[in-house]
Order: sequence, then C-alpha cells, then structure tokens
Amino acid sequence: MRILHVYRTYFPDTDGGVQETIRQICLATRESGAEPRVFALSRYPEPAVVHRSEAAVYRCQQTAEVTSCGVSIRAFAEFGKHVEWADVVHYHFPWPFADLLHLATRQKNPSIVTYHSDVVRQRILFQVYRPMMNRFLDSLDKIVCTSPNYLATSPVLTRYADKVKVIPIGIDERSYPQPDVATMEEVERDFGRDFFLFVGVLRYYKGLHVLLDALVDKSYPVLIVGSGPTEQVLKRQAKRLSLRHVTFAGRVSDVVKVALLRLCKGVVFPSHLRSEAFGVTLLEGAMCSKPLISTEVGTGTSHVNQQNLTGLVVQPGSPRALAGALDKLHSDPALVERMGAAARDRYQTCFTGTVMGERYMELYRSLAGSVTVEEKDAEFTGERLSPPDRRSLSLLATKAASRWVE
Repeated sequence: MRILHVYRTYFPDTDGGVQETIRQICLATRESGAEPRVFALSRYPEPAVVHRSEAAVYRCQQTAEVTSCGVSIRAFAEFGKHVEWADVVHYHFPWPFADLLHLATRQKNPSIVTYHSDVVRQRILFQVYRPMMNRFLDSLDKIVCTSPNYLATSPVLTRYADKVKVIPIGIDERSYPQPDVATMEEVERDFGRDFFLFVGVLRYYKGLHVLLDALVDKSYPVLIVGSGPTEQVLKRQAKRLSLRHVTFAGRVSDVVKVALLRLCKGVVFPSHLRSEAFGVTLLEGAMCSKPLISTEVGTGTSHVNQQNLTGLVVQPGSPRALAGALDKLHSDPALVERMGAAARDRYQTCFTGTVMGERYMELYRSLAGSVTVEEKDAEFTGERLSPPDRRSLSLLATKAASRWVE
C-alpha cells in the first residue's frame, strides 16, 4: 500500500517534532506492508530524492517562505504525479499551502490529515485562512488527532468530531541509536550527569524564558539542547540572570541525544501555549525511564505526562510553579526513580511505534479498500486543472504566503 506523506519540510533539511512523528509513522507502517513516500519543500533540493530508511523523500524547490509557511510554484506540477502514485494521501497540519495543493489538484484519492496543532499565534490572519482550511478539512476522509485532550479542547476539531479518530503518537525504541560505553563516557565528560534536560527547537511557545526565570537562585544544572529563532534572546536572558548552571548545547546528533536522556535526572518541557500539541521529547524521556515535568495547556502533553504518576504537571507560564516541580524532583531521588519507572511503563503500554503503526494501517486499509483500482484510474482521467488555472493558483499562493504567519 503506497502512502504519500505531505508536509512543509522534512529531514535532512529540518528537524522537529512533526518531522520525527512522520518518520515514526513511516517506520511503523513499513513493517505492516506500507510503502511510504514523503513530499516536502526544500530551499536546496539537490538531490531531489533522498532515500532514507523510513521512506524516500521527494523534495520540491521552495519559491518563498514567510515564517514557516513554505510556498512552491513548481509544486503544482510535481504534486499531482505523487498523488497518482499513492493509494492514500496523508497530510500533516498545519501547512496552509498543502490545503491549496489538495484543492488545486482536485484529487479524489482517499486522504487523511494528522492534525498536529491549531493555528494559535495569528488569530487575525487565521480569519483570512479559515475558509480555505474548512474546505480542505471538509474534503478529507478522516482527521487524526494525536490525543483525546486535544480533541476535547480544539474548537476546530470539535466541529469535525464525526470524522476525527484519535491515534496518539508513538516512537520505536529500535529507531534510536544506542550509544556505546565510549560515547556515554565522552558525553558525560562534556555535560556531566543528573541535570534537568530540555530538547527541542527553540521557539516562542516552548516556555524556555519561563524556565530561565524559574532557575534564578537555583544551583542544579540544566541543559538546553536545540537551536531555533529564540536562541539568542534566551542566551542573553541567561547571561542577564547570571545562570551559570544553565548550558546551551545547540543541536546534537541523535546518539548524543540518547546519551543525554540516559544521563539526565529528568526531562523538563515548559511549553506554555497550545502550539505545543503533544511533545515527542516527553515520549523520549519516558522511553528512557525519566520523570517528566510539563505544563497544563490542554493538549497531549498531559496525555503523555500524568500528574503525580509519570511526573509533575504545573501551571503554564509560572516560574514559581516550575521551580517548585524542579525542586521536588531534585530533592527526592526515590520519587525520581518511581516516576521514571511509571513513565517507562506508560510508554510501553500506550506510545510504542508498534501500537501507533497498527492503528494507522487499520485506517489506511479501511480507506483504500473502499476505492477499486479501476475507480482510482478513472479519477485521474481529465480531472487535473488546466495550465491557466495552475498559474492563477500559483499567484494566489504567493500572495497568500506574503500575508501568512504561522
């Protein structure tokens, strides 16, 4: 079964929680017979096809970008070819340009979207985008939400509740490199051990400014791994607050990341806005038997991290509450061990790649089975947009991208 995943960027160009989720879905479904392919934009698509262990990645030249919303005029011609190949088209939301691609190609393949997050930051511009978003979501066969918490709190998903299926994100432990003794010793020499660890792209909604405020007058070490738009602002804040026990490690390799997860005392995830819809880092911490600290923003973070079981859940945006949780784990080794074991148990029960892959394959088969090969071939006969329509939509996409901010 041929599955086409569609998202704005992908490895090796960028990394992040959505990209890692796509990778895990591809790996998990391959074991059940799926042939995944990823369609994404790239500023430098040479080579145009990157063959990775989870999928072949087809990269289309990006024409423009405003914040994270990439646009490609060339994609209108390229995307249709990949749709013809696919048995099921699997979008990953939000990416407004994908909505336009879907509607422009008039594709009738079975299609689903994994709804990773509401549009949170730009409420005014969202009103401009919403009609196209509604047309896009109306046209899909299924919408996958990654947690029951997010389904309950998203006004968009509430509207489409009759076509929403909840499939939590899962990760396959086998897909992570296992550091050897020499690597563990080297990473420990560089960074120490028993630190609190954050891993992620440094974005506005990650709440790291709150974490830094919470660390004033503390002495235990905190390691921040990742890079991103807010990196320099955060470093200036840490310097201003004289937080010498906070280390910014930048981006690290996957094997170093696993080593850090094993060496840390616990994972801290202070995201304070709903843009943080799930938190793959929380799963990685749970996989490595670490207690978790997160905030209650009404999303999947509290589906992964259960208060007083797998870790501590605190008020978002509160340095005092976050400091209290850090202090509690720092001073209680027995609690760290107990919560870390519970996090590992919950990961094995609910969040493995195998569990997620089985649920996606069940969904793919239920949709693909409703369309015969003959029907699919007929759908692509005479159904594409004429060249003038494509050019018009390309211009529309470029104009829309100039106004869109994620």
